[in-house]
Amino acid sequence: MILYNVTVNVDLDVHEMWLVWMRNTHLPEVMATGHFLDARICRILSEGDSGVTYAVQYTCASMAEYERYRNEHAERLRAESEKYYGGKALAFRTLLEVIHNA
Repeated sequence: MILYNVTVNVDLDVHEMWLVWMRNTHLPEVMATGHFLDARICRILSEGDSGVTYAVQYTCASMAEYERYRNEHAERLRAESEKYYGGKALAFRTLLEVIHNA
């Protein structure tokens, strides 16, 4: 199983609007691609100097499934985020392999 983690630092002035957009628009669009089993938004509790930071996590069954998402949909969906939030929502992405669930 693969965990696709997107860590996003969101400026305070757009934070609430970004969260509504993520819940109501972006996450449903990502899930509608059919490549992920589930998704969650986690707020990172350690406080930084600016903005609010989230870990947005998507689970997919295999690396091949993630690669299909990346090749078919990722660029378009990232462009939507950039269009609305530009430099006010800075993201970096990490892929993790789940090797044990308790």
